Amino acid sequence: MRLGDLLAARGKVTGDQIRDALLAQNSGGGRLGATLVALGLLTERELAEALSEQSGLDLIDLAREEIDRDIAMLLPESDALRLVALPIRSDGQRIDVAVADPYAADLQPNLIELLGKPVRLHVAASPDILDSISALYVRSGDMDDVLKVFETRAQSRKRTADGAGVTVVDENAPIVRVINLILEQAMRERASDVHIEPQEDSVRIRVRTDGALHQIMTLPDGMGAPLMSRIKVMANLNIVERRRPQDGNFTVEVLGKDVDVRVATSPTVFGEMAVLRLLDKSRSFFELSRLGMSPETEARYQELIRMPFGLVVCAGPTGAGKTTTLYATLAAVNGDHLKVSTIEDPVEYVIPGISQIQIHEQSGLTFATGLRAILRQDPDTVLVGEIRDVETARIAVQAALTGHFVMSSLHATDASAALHRFLDMGIEPYLLASSLTGVVGQRLLRRNCPRCSVSYTPPVAEVAFLERVLGHTLEGTFTRGEGCNLCRNTGYFERVGVYEVLAVTDEIRELMVRHATQSEVRDLAQQQGMRTLARQAVELALEGATTLSEVLRTVAVV
Repeated sequence: MRLGDLLAARGKVTGDQIRDALLAQNSGGGRLGATLVALGLLTERELAEALSEQSGLDLIDLAREEIDRDIAMLLPESDALRLVALPIRSDGQRIDVAVADPYAADLQPNLIELLGKPVRLHVAASPDILDSISALYVRSGDMDDVLKVFETRAQSRKRTADGAGVTVVDENAPIVRVINLILEQAMRERASDVHIEPQEDSVRIRVRTDGALHQIMTLPDGMGAPLMSRIKVMANLNIVERRRPQDGNFTVEVLGKDVDVRVATSPTVFGEMAVLRLLDKSRSFFELSRLGMSPETEARYQELIRMPFGLVVCAGPTGAGKTTTLYATLAAVNGDHLKVSTIEDPVEYVIPGISQIQIHEQSGLTFATGLRAILRQDPDTVLVGEIRDVETARIAVQAALTGHFVMSSLHATDASAALHRFLDMGIEPYLLASSLTGVVGQRLLRRNCPRCSVSYTPPVAEVAFLERVLGHTLEGTFTRGEGCNLCRNTGYFERVGVYEVLAVTDEIRELMVRHATQSEVRDLAQQQGMRTLARQAVELALEGATTLSEVLRTVAVV
Protein backbone atom coordinates (compact mmCIF):
# COMPACT_ATOMS: atom_id res chain seq x y z
CA MET A 1 0.00 0.00 0.00
CA ARG A 2 1.30 3.46 -0.86
CA LEU A 3 2.19 5.72 2.05
CA GLY A 4 -0.52 8.28 1.27
CA ASP A 5 -3.21 5.61 1.08
CA LEU A 6 -1.99 4.05 4.33
CA LEU A 7 -2.08 7.37 6.17
CA ALA A 8 -5.55 8.16 4.82
CA ALA A 9 -6.82 4.71 5.82
CA ARG A 10 -5.51 5.24 9.35
CA GLY A 11 -7.21 8.65 9.54
CA LYS A 12 -3.92 10.53 9.94
CA VAL A 13 -4.48 12.79 6.93
CA THR A 14 -7.31 13.55 4.51
CA GLY A 15 -7.34 13.19 0.75
CA ASP A 16 -7.19 16.95 0.33
CA GLN A 17 -4.15 17.16 2.59
CA ILE A 18 -2.38 14.45 0.58
CA ARG A 19 -3.10 16.35 -2.65
CA ASP A 20 -1.70 19.54 -1.11
CA ALA A 21 1.40 17.65 -0.02
CA LEU A 22 1.85 16.12 -3.49
CA LEU A 23 1.67 19.58 -5.06
CA ALA A 24 4.28 20.85 -2.62
CA GLN A 25 6.40 17.78 -3.28
CA ASN A 26 6.27 18.31 -7.05
CA SER A 27 7.39 21.92 -6.72
CA GLY A 28 9.97 21.51 -3.99
CA GLY A 29 11.10 17.90 -4.26
CA GLY A 30 11.58 15.52 -1.36
CA ARG A 31 9.60 12.52 -0.20
CA LEU A 32 5.89 12.56 0.62
CA GLY A 33 6.31 11.73 4.31
CA ALA A 34 8.86 14.49 4.87
CA THR A 35 6.62 16.93 3.00
CA LEU A 36 3.64 16.08 5.21
CA VAL A 37 5.79 16.66 8.30
CA ALA A 38 7.11 19.95 6.93
CA LEU A 39 3.54 21.13 6.30
CA GLY A 40 2.59 20.29 9.88
CA LEU A 41 0.09 17.65 8.79
CA LEU A 42 1.95 14.75 10.39
CA THR A 43 4.35 14.29 13.30
CA GLU A 44 7.70 12.56 12.97
CA ARG A 45 6.45 9.80 15.25
CA GLU A 46 3.33 9.23 13.14
CA LEU A 47 5.49 9.09 10.01
CA ALA A 48 7.76 6.51 11.63
CA GLU A 49 4.75 4.39 12.63
CA ALA A 50 3.39 4.51 9.08
CA LEU A 51 6.75 3.62 7.50
CA SER A 52 7.13 0.73 9.94
CA GLU A 53 3.72 -0.63 9.00
CA GLN A 54 4.31 -0.09 5.29
CA SER A 55 7.74 -1.76 5.27
CA GLY A 56 7.03 -4.50 7.80
CA LEU A 57 10.07 -3.44 9.85
CA ASP A 58 10.05 -3.12 13.63
CA LEU A 59 9.40 0.33 15.08
CA ILE A 60 11.80 1.11 17.92
CA ASP A 61 12.04 3.89 20.49
CA LEU A 62 15.70 4.86 20.72
CA ALA A 63 15.14 6.38 24.15
CA ARG A 64 14.48 2.87 25.45
CA GLU A 65 17.22 1.12 23.48
CA GLU A 66 20.62 0.24 24.92
CA ILE A 67 22.87 1.56 22.15
CA ASP A 68 26.31 -0.03 21.86
CA ARG A 69 28.60 2.97 21.40
CA ASP A 70 31.37 0.88 19.85
CA ILE A 71 28.96 -0.44 17.24
CA ALA A 72 27.55 3.03 16.58
CA MET A 73 31.06 4.39 16.01
CA LEU A 74 31.55 1.93 13.11
CA LEU A 75 29.51 4.35 11.00
CA PRO A 76 31.26 7.71 10.52
CA GLU A 77 29.28 10.65 11.86
CA SER A 78 29.03 12.32 8.45
CA ASP A 79 27.51 9.16 6.95
CA ALA A 80 25.17 8.70 9.92
CA LEU A 81 23.85 12.23 9.41
CA ARG A 82 23.65 11.85 5.62
CA LEU A 83 21.70 8.59 5.80
CA VAL A 84 19.83 9.45 9.04
CA ALA A 85 20.85 6.03 10.30
CA LEU A 86 22.41 4.75 13.52
CA PRO A 87 23.88 1.30 14.25
CA ILE A 88 22.63 0.25 17.66
CA ARG A 89 23.92 -3.30 18.30
CA SER A 90 25.29 -6.45 16.69
CA ASP A 91 24.83 -10.17 17.25
CA GLY A 92 28.17 -10.90 15.61
CA GLN A 93 26.62 -11.79 12.29
CA ARG A 94 24.48 -8.76 11.50
CA ILE A 95 24.31 -5.17 12.67
CA ASP A 96 20.97 -3.71 13.75
CA VAL A 97 20.52 -0.21 12.34
CA ALA A 98 17.84 2.36 13.16
CA VAL A 99 16.78 4.31 10.06
CA ALA A 100 14.32 7.13 9.49
CA ASP A 101 13.37 6.16 5.91
CA PRO A 102 13.79 2.50 4.95
CA TYR A 103 12.92 3.38 1.34
CA ALA A 104 15.75 5.89 0.88
CA ALA A 105 17.71 5.24 -2.31
CA ASP A 106 20.57 2.73 -1.93
CA LEU A 107 20.23 2.84 1.85
CA GLN A 108 20.91 -0.84 2.55
CA PRO A 109 23.80 -1.25 0.06
CA ASN A 110 25.45 1.89 1.48
CA LEU A 111 25.16 0.61 5.04
CA ILE A 112 26.56 -2.81 4.14
CA GLU A 113 29.51 -1.21 2.38
CA LEU A 114 30.24 1.21 5.22
CA LEU A 115 29.78 -1.28 8.05
CA GLY A 116 31.28 -4.32 6.31
CA LYS A 117 28.52 -6.65 7.51
CA PRO A 118 24.91 -7.51 6.67
CA VAL A 119 22.42 -5.20 8.34
CA ARG A 120 18.95 -5.56 9.85
CA LEU A 121 16.88 -2.39 9.58
CA HIS A 122 14.53 -0.93 12.18
CA VAL A 123 12.45 2.22 11.85
CA ALA A 124 12.83 5.10 14.32
CA ALA A 125 11.68 8.72 14.34
CA SER A 126 14.16 11.02 12.60
CA PRO A 127 14.62 13.46 15.55
CA ASP A 128 15.40 10.55 17.88
CA ILE A 129 18.11 9.31 15.51
CA LEU A 130 19.64 12.76 15.13
CA ASP A 131 19.56 13.38 18.90
CA SER A 132 21.29 10.04 19.53
CA ILE A 133 23.93 10.84 16.92
CA SER A 134 24.62 14.18 18.62
CA ALA A 135 24.99 12.52 22.01
CA LEU A 136 27.11 9.57 20.85
CA TYR A 137 29.53 11.33 18.53
CA VAL A 138 30.30 14.32 20.75
CA ARG A 139 33.68 12.87 21.82
CA SER A 140 34.75 11.87 18.32
CA GLY A 141 36.89 13.72 15.78
CA ASP A 142 38.47 16.89 17.12
CA MET A 143 38.18 15.88 20.77
CA ASP A 144 40.05 12.63 20.22
CA ASP A 145 42.73 14.49 18.28
CA VAL A 146 43.11 17.08 21.03
CA LEU A 147 43.31 14.39 23.72
CA LYS A 148 46.12 12.67 21.84
CA VAL A 149 48.09 15.93 21.68
CA PHE A 150 47.69 16.64 25.38
CA GLU A 151 48.29 13.07 26.56
CA THR A 152 51.95 13.41 25.60
CA ARG A 153 52.23 16.71 27.48
CA ALA A 154 50.51 15.30 30.56
CA GLN A 155 53.18 12.63 31.00
CA SER A 156 55.87 15.23 31.63
CA ARG A 157 53.86 17.80 33.56
CA LYS A 158 53.37 17.87 37.30
CA ARG A 159 50.70 20.25 38.47
CA THR A 160 51.19 22.24 41.64
CA ALA A 161 48.70 24.38 43.43
CA ASP A 162 50.48 27.66 42.73
CA GLY A 163 52.01 26.74 39.36
CA ALA A 164 54.94 28.37 37.62
CA GLY A 165 54.66 30.73 34.71
CA VAL A 166 51.62 31.63 32.67
CA THR A 167 50.00 29.49 30.00
CA VAL A 168 48.93 31.73 27.14
CA VAL A 169 46.47 30.29 24.64
CA ASP A 170 46.18 31.61 21.10
CA GLU A 171 42.92 31.60 19.19
CA ASN A 172 44.04 28.72 16.94
CA ALA A 173 45.08 26.38 19.77
CA PRO A 174 43.33 22.99 20.06
CA ILE A 175 42.17 23.98 23.55
CA VAL A 176 39.74 26.41 21.93
CA ARG A 177 37.99 23.44 20.32
CA VAL A 178 37.95 21.63 23.67
CA ILE A 179 36.07 24.51 25.31
CA ASN A 180 33.61 24.56 22.42
CA LEU A 181 33.00 20.81 22.67
CA ILE A 182 32.44 21.04 26.43
CA LEU A 183 29.90 23.85 25.97
CA GLU A 184 28.18 22.03 23.10
CA GLN A 185 27.79 18.87 25.18
CA ALA A 186 26.50 20.91 28.12
CA MET A 187 23.89 22.62 25.94
CA ARG A 188 22.79 19.29 24.44
CA GLU A 189 22.23 17.99 27.95
CA ARG A 190 20.23 21.11 28.98
CA ALA A 191 22.85 21.86 31.65
CA SER A 192 22.69 24.93 33.86
CA ASP A 193 26.30 24.71 35.05
CA VAL A 194 29.63 23.25 33.96
CA HIS A 195 32.13 22.22 36.66
CA ILE A 196 35.79 22.00 35.65
CA GLU A 197 37.54 20.28 38.55
CA PRO A 198 41.24 19.37 38.71
CA GLN A 199 41.97 16.02 40.33
CA GLU A 200 45.32 14.51 41.30
CA ASP A 201 46.05 13.12 37.83
CA SER A 202 43.19 14.34 35.61
CA VAL A 203 40.62 17.07 35.04
CA ARG A 204 37.02 16.10 35.71
CA ILE A 205 34.25 17.79 33.69
CA ARG A 206 30.76 17.61 35.18
CA VAL A 207 27.50 19.31 34.26
CA ARG A 208 24.40 20.03 36.32
CA THR A 209 21.24 18.93 34.55
CA ASP A 210 17.84 19.15 36.24
CA GLY A 211 19.58 20.03 39.49
CA ALA A 212 21.91 17.02 39.64
CA LEU A 213 25.59 16.77 38.69
CA HIS A 214 26.98 14.06 36.42
CA GLN A 215 30.32 13.57 34.73
CA ILE A 216 30.57 13.98 30.95
CA MET A 217 34.30 13.56 30.38
CA THR A 218 37.75 13.27 31.93
CA LEU A 219 40.66 15.22 30.47
CA PRO A 220 44.40 14.62 30.91
CA ASP A 221 46.18 16.33 33.77
CA GLY A 222 48.22 18.53 31.43
CA MET A 223 45.11 20.10 29.94
CA GLY A 224 44.11 21.87 33.17
CA ALA A 225 46.32 24.98 32.94
CA PRO A 226 45.63 25.73 29.24
CA LEU A 227 41.92 25.14 29.84
CA MET A 228 41.82 27.64 32.71
CA SER A 229 43.89 30.17 30.77
CA ARG A 230 41.48 30.01 27.84
CA ILE A 231 38.46 30.46 30.11
CA LYS A 232 40.11 33.43 31.84
CA VAL A 233 40.88 35.09 28.51
CA MET A 234 37.26 34.65 27.40
CA ALA A 235 35.96 36.05 30.72
CA ASN A 236 38.47 38.92 30.77
CA LEU A 237 40.07 37.70 34.00
CA ASN A 238 43.67 37.99 35.19
CA ILE A 239 45.42 34.88 33.86
CA VAL A 240 48.44 35.52 36.11
CA GLU A 241 46.40 35.46 39.34
CA ARG A 242 45.97 31.85 40.46
CA ARG A 243 45.76 32.16 44.23
CA ARG A 244 42.57 34.19 44.59
CA PRO A 245 39.00 33.55 43.40
CA GLN A 246 37.87 35.55 40.36
CA ASP A 247 34.52 36.22 38.70
CA GLY A 248 33.77 37.19 35.13
CA ASN A 249 31.50 36.53 32.19
CA PHE A 250 31.43 36.22 28.42
CA THR A 251 28.95 35.56 25.62
CA VAL A 252 29.49 32.79 23.08
CA GLU A 253 27.49 31.13 20.31
CA VAL A 254 26.87 27.44 20.98
CA LEU A 255 24.89 25.23 18.60
CA GLY A 256 23.51 28.34 16.93
CA LYS A 257 22.36 29.95 20.19
CA ASP A 258 23.76 32.96 22.04
CA VAL A 259 24.76 31.83 25.53
CA ASP A 260 25.77 34.06 28.45
CA VAL A 261 28.41 32.36 30.59
CA ARG A 262 29.18 33.47 34.14
CA VAL A 263 32.57 32.25 35.34
CA ALA A 264 33.74 31.73 38.93
CA THR A 265 37.27 30.42 39.56
CA SER A 266 39.01 29.44 42.77
CA PRO A 267 42.28 27.71 43.72
CA THR A 268 42.38 24.10 44.94
CA VAL A 269 45.26 21.86 46.03
CA PHE A 270 45.47 20.43 42.50
CA GLY A 271 45.14 23.70 40.60
CA GLU A 272 42.38 26.12 39.72
CA MET A 273 38.79 25.00 39.35
CA ALA A 274 36.02 26.85 37.53
CA VAL A 275 32.25 26.77 37.48
CA LEU A 276 30.49 28.10 34.39
CA ARG A 277 26.84 29.13 34.75
CA LEU A 278 25.09 28.89 31.36
CA LEU A 279 22.21 31.11 30.33
CA ASP A 280 20.55 30.45 26.97
CA LYS A 281 19.48 33.90 25.80
CA SER A 282 17.15 32.43 23.17
CA ARG A 283 15.03 30.66 25.80
CA SER A 284 11.74 32.41 26.44
CA PHE A 285 10.56 33.05 29.99
CA PHE A 286 7.41 31.52 31.42
CA GLU A 287 4.06 33.13 31.85
CA LEU A 288 2.84 33.13 35.44
CA SER A 289 0.13 30.58 34.64
CA ARG A 290 2.76 28.17 33.30
CA LEU A 291 5.04 28.12 36.33
CA GLY A 292 3.24 25.12 37.79
CA MET A 293 1.68 26.73 40.86
CA SER A 294 -1.43 25.01 42.17
CA PRO A 295 -4.62 27.01 41.51
CA GLU A 296 -4.93 27.99 45.18
CA THR A 297 -1.30 29.08 45.45
CA GLU A 298 -1.44 31.05 42.19
CA ALA A 299 -4.61 32.83 43.35
CA ARG A 300 -2.87 33.89 46.59
CA TYR A 301 0.14 35.12 44.63
CA GLN A 302 -2.00 37.06 42.16
CA GLU A 303 -3.55 38.92 45.10
CA LEU A 304 -0.09 39.95 46.31
CA ILE A 305 1.17 41.28 42.98
CA ARG A 306 -2.02 43.27 42.33
CA MET A 307 -1.19 45.53 45.29
CA PRO A 308 -0.01 49.02 44.24
CA PHE A 309 2.94 49.06 46.65
CA GLY A 310 4.85 46.81 48.99
CA LEU A 311 7.71 44.31 48.87
CA VAL A 312 7.29 40.78 47.45
CA VAL A 313 10.22 38.37 47.79
CA CYS A 314 10.98 35.03 46.12
CA ALA A 315 12.94 32.82 48.52
CA GLY A 316 14.88 29.65 47.87
CA PRO A 317 18.39 28.27 47.37
CA THR A 318 20.49 28.72 44.23
CA GLY A 319 18.85 27.05 41.25
CA ALA A 320 15.35 27.03 42.70
CA GLY A 321 13.83 29.06 39.85
CA LYS A 322 13.53 32.39 41.65
CA THR A 323 14.56 34.44 38.62
CA THR A 324 12.02 32.64 36.44
CA THR A 325 9.27 33.50 38.91
CA LEU A 326 10.35 37.15 39.01
CA TYR A 327 10.36 37.46 35.23
CA ALA A 328 6.95 35.82 34.97
CA THR A 329 5.69 38.29 37.58
CA LEU A 330 7.20 41.21 35.67
CA ALA A 331 5.40 40.13 32.52
CA ALA A 332 2.14 39.85 34.48
CA VAL A 333 2.30 43.34 36.03
CA ASN A 334 3.85 45.23 33.10
CA GLY A 335 1.70 47.68 31.16
CA ASP A 336 1.86 50.92 29.20
CA HIS A 337 0.48 52.82 32.19
CA LEU A 338 3.40 51.80 34.43
CA LYS A 339 7.09 52.66 34.63
CA VAL A 340 8.87 49.36 35.32
CA SER A 341 12.62 49.29 36.02
CA THR A 342 15.01 46.49 37.00
CA ILE A 343 18.53 46.18 38.38
CA GLU A 344 19.95 42.71 37.65
CA ASP A 345 23.10 40.58 37.57
CA PRO A 346 22.93 39.55 34.81
CA VAL A 347 20.01 40.71 32.66
CA GLU A 348 18.81 37.25 31.70
CA TYR A 349 15.94 38.20 29.39
CA VAL A 350 15.17 41.45 27.62
CA ILE A 351 11.50 42.39 28.10
CA PRO A 352 9.97 45.00 25.77
CA GLY A 353 8.76 48.12 27.55
CA ILE A 354 10.88 47.62 30.68
CA SER A 355 14.02 49.59 31.61
CA GLN A 356 16.62 46.99 32.59
CA ILE A 357 20.00 47.79 34.17
CA GLN A 358 22.97 45.42 34.37
CA ILE A 359 25.12 45.88 37.47
CA HIS A 360 28.85 46.47 36.99
CA GLU A 361 30.63 46.39 40.33
CA GLN A 362 34.03 47.35 38.88
CA SER A 363 32.60 50.73 37.88
CA GLY A 364 30.64 51.13 41.11
CA LEU A 365 27.22 50.11 39.79
CA THR A 366 25.96 47.72 42.48
CA PHE A 367 22.45 46.63 43.42
CA ALA A 368 22.35 49.37 46.05
CA THR A 369 23.61 52.22 43.85
CA GLY A 370 21.49 51.07 40.91
CA LEU A 371 18.38 50.90 43.08
CA ARG A 372 19.01 54.42 44.39
CA ALA A 373 19.28 55.68 40.81
CA ILE A 374 16.07 53.92 39.76
CA LEU A 375 14.13 55.46 42.65
CA ARG A 376 15.04 58.93 41.38
CA GLN A 377 13.46 58.15 37.99
CA ASP A 378 9.78 58.00 38.94
CA PRO A 379 9.24 54.20 38.84
CA ASP A 380 6.01 52.41 39.68
CA THR A 381 7.41 48.88 39.82
CA VAL A 382 11.00 47.92 40.62
CA LEU A 383 12.74 44.56 40.34
CA VAL A 384 15.93 44.02 42.32
CA GLY A 385 17.54 40.82 41.06
CA GLU A 386 18.79 39.78 44.48
CA ILE A 387 19.03 41.21 47.98
CA ARG A 388 22.59 40.37 48.95
CA ASP A 389 23.39 42.85 51.70
CA VAL A 390 21.81 45.05 54.34
CA GLU A 391 22.25 48.22 52.26
CA THR A 392 20.20 46.84 49.37
CA ALA A 393 17.64 45.44 51.81
CA ARG A 394 17.18 48.82 53.50
CA ILE A 395 16.72 50.65 50.20
CA ALA A 396 14.20 48.05 49.00
CA VAL A 397 12.22 48.36 52.24
CA GLN A 398 12.24 52.16 52.04
CA ALA A 399 11.11 52.03 48.40
CA ALA A 400 8.17 49.81 49.34
CA LEU A 401 7.26 52.15 52.20
CA THR A 402 7.24 55.17 49.88
CA GLY A 403 4.64 53.83 47.47
CA HIS A 404 6.57 51.60 45.07
CA PHE A 405 5.90 47.96 44.23
CA VAL A 406 9.22 46.17 44.72
CA MET A 407 10.13 42.59 43.84
CA SER A 408 13.32 40.75 44.67
CA SER A 409 14.86 37.38 45.51
CA LEU A 410 16.56 36.16 48.66
CA HIS A 411 18.50 33.04 49.60
CA ALA A 412 16.44 31.29 52.27
CA THR A 413 15.13 27.79 52.89
CA ASP A 414 11.44 28.69 52.69
CA ALA A 415 8.96 31.56 52.99
CA SER A 416 9.00 31.83 56.78
CA ALA A 417 12.80 31.63 56.89
CA ALA A 418 13.00 34.63 54.56
CA LEU A 419 11.48 36.86 57.26
CA HIS A 420 14.27 35.94 59.64
CA ARG A 421 16.92 36.49 56.96
CA PHE A 422 15.84 40.13 56.79
CA LEU A 423 15.94 40.41 60.57
CA ASP A 424 19.39 38.78 60.66
CA MET A 425 20.60 41.41 58.18
CA GLY A 426 19.64 44.08 60.69
CA ILE A 427 16.36 45.33 59.22
CA GLU A 428 14.17 46.67 62.03
CA PRO A 429 11.13 44.41 62.58
CA TYR A 430 8.63 47.29 62.48
CA LEU A 431 10.00 48.49 59.10
CA LEU A 432 9.91 44.99 57.63
CA ALA A 433 6.38 44.39 58.95
CA SER A 434 5.19 47.63 57.37
CA SER A 435 6.77 47.04 53.95
CA LEU A 436 6.71 43.30 53.26
CA THR A 437 3.45 42.09 51.69
CA GLY A 438 4.36 38.51 50.84
CA VAL A 439 7.01 35.85 50.33
CA VAL A 440 7.10 33.01 47.81
CA GLY A 441 9.12 29.99 48.89
CA GLN A 442 10.02 27.66 46.06
CA ARG A 443 11.95 24.60 44.92
CA LEU A 444 12.46 22.70 41.67
CA LEU A 445 11.99 18.94 41.78
CA ARG A 446 13.19 16.58 39.07
CA ARG A 447 10.25 15.32 37.05
CA ASN A 448 9.81 11.61 36.30
CA CYS A 449 10.90 10.72 32.78
CA PRO A 450 7.81 10.55 30.52
CA ARG A 451 9.18 7.61 28.53
CA CYS A 452 10.32 5.15 31.17
CA SER A 453 8.07 5.84 34.18
CA VAL A 454 6.56 2.82 35.92
CA SER A 455 4.68 2.23 39.15
CA TYR A 456 6.76 1.30 42.18
CA THR A 457 6.54 0.82 45.92
CA PRO A 458 8.66 3.41 47.76
CA PRO A 459 10.76 2.35 50.77
CA VAL A 460 8.74 1.95 53.94
CA ALA A 461 11.04 4.35 55.82
CA GLU A 462 10.36 7.17 53.32
CA VAL A 463 6.61 6.71 53.52
CA ALA A 464 6.61 6.43 57.32
CA PHE A 465 8.70 9.58 57.74
CA LEU A 466 6.51 11.68 55.46
CA GLU A 467 3.32 10.37 57.06
CA ARG A 468 4.64 11.27 60.50
CA VAL A 469 5.65 14.78 59.44
CA LEU A 470 2.55 15.56 57.39
CA GLY A 471 0.18 13.98 59.87
CA HIS A 472 -1.82 11.82 57.47
CA THR A 473 -1.59 8.52 55.61
CA LEU A 474 -0.16 8.53 52.10
CA GLU A 475 -2.43 6.48 49.88
CA GLY A 476 -2.06 6.11 46.15
CA THR A 477 0.20 4.82 43.39
CA PHE A 478 3.75 6.10 43.16
CA THR A 479 5.77 6.37 39.96
CA ARG A 480 9.45 6.56 39.07
CA GLY A 481 11.57 6.42 35.92
CA GLU A 482 13.50 3.22 35.27
CA GLY A 483 16.12 4.96 33.15
CA CYS A 484 16.39 5.27 29.37
CA ASN A 485 18.31 7.17 26.71
CA LEU A 486 16.01 10.19 26.94
CA CYS A 487 16.78 10.75 30.62
CA ARG A 488 20.33 9.33 30.33
CA ASN A 489 19.37 6.53 32.71
CA THR A 490 18.61 8.90 35.58
CA GLY A 491 14.84 8.28 35.61
CA TYR A 492 14.23 12.05 35.57
CA PHE A 493 13.70 14.52 32.72
CA GLU A 494 13.28 18.26 33.27
CA ARG A 495 11.92 19.75 36.51
CA VAL A 496 8.68 20.87 38.08
CA GLY A 497 8.24 23.73 40.55
CA VAL A 498 6.64 23.69 43.98
CA TYR A 499 5.64 26.94 45.66
CA GLU A 500 4.33 28.22 48.97
CA VAL A 501 2.94 31.75 49.31
CA LEU A 502 3.08 33.46 52.69
CA ALA A 503 0.81 36.51 52.70
CA VAL A 504 1.88 38.99 55.40
CA THR A 505 -1.33 39.63 57.33
CA ASP A 506 -1.79 41.78 60.42
CA GLU A 507 -1.37 38.70 62.61
CA ILE A 508 1.89 37.77 60.85
CA ARG A 509 3.09 41.36 61.31
CA GLU A 510 2.48 41.10 65.05
CA LEU A 511 4.64 37.96 65.16
CA MET A 512 7.40 39.70 63.21
CA VAL A 513 7.46 42.71 65.53
CA ARG A 514 7.84 40.52 68.61
CA HIS A 515 10.55 38.34 67.00
CA ALA A 516 8.47 35.16 66.91
CA THR A 517 10.22 31.94 65.93
CA GLN A 518 10.20 30.60 62.41
CA SER A 519 7.94 27.71 63.38
CA GLU A 520 5.41 30.09 64.97
CA VAL A 521 5.23 32.12 61.76
CA ARG A 522 4.90 28.97 59.64
CA ASP A 523 2.14 27.52 61.85
CA LEU A 524 0.10 30.72 61.71
CA ALA A 525 0.59 31.00 57.94
CA GLN A 526 -0.71 27.45 57.52
CA GLN A 527 -3.75 28.26 59.64
CA GLN A 528 -4.38 31.20 57.31
CA GLY A 529 -4.28 29.03 54.20
CA MET A 530 -0.64 28.64 53.18
CA ARG A 531 0.06 25.23 51.64
CA THR A 532 3.65 24.29 52.47
CA LEU A 533 6.35 23.19 50.06
CA ALA A 534 6.44 19.73 51.62
CA ARG A 535 2.70 19.16 51.31
CA GLN A 536 2.60 20.26 47.69
CA ALA A 537 5.71 18.25 46.83
CA VAL A 538 4.13 15.09 48.24
CA GLU A 539 1.00 15.81 46.20
CA LEU A 540 3.18 15.93 43.07
CA ALA A 541 4.60 12.53 43.99
CA LEU A 542 1.08 11.15 44.42
CA GLU A 543 0.22 12.53 40.97
CA GLY A 544 3.18 10.65 39.48
CA ALA A 545 5.16 13.78 38.62
CA THR A 546 8.13 12.91 40.85
CA THR A 547 9.30 10.45 43.50
CA LEU A 548 9.21 10.52 47.28
CA SER A 549 13.00 10.25 47.38
CA GLU A 550 13.22 13.41 45.24
CA VAL A 551 10.84 15.15 47.66
CA LEU A 552 13.06 14.24 50.60
CA ARG A 553 16.21 15.26 48.69
CA THR A 554 14.92 18.68 47.66
CA VAL A 555 12.37 19.93 50.18
CA ALA A 556 13.02 20.54 53.86
CA VAL A 557 10.23 18.46 55.38
CA VAL A 558 9.48 20.06 58.76
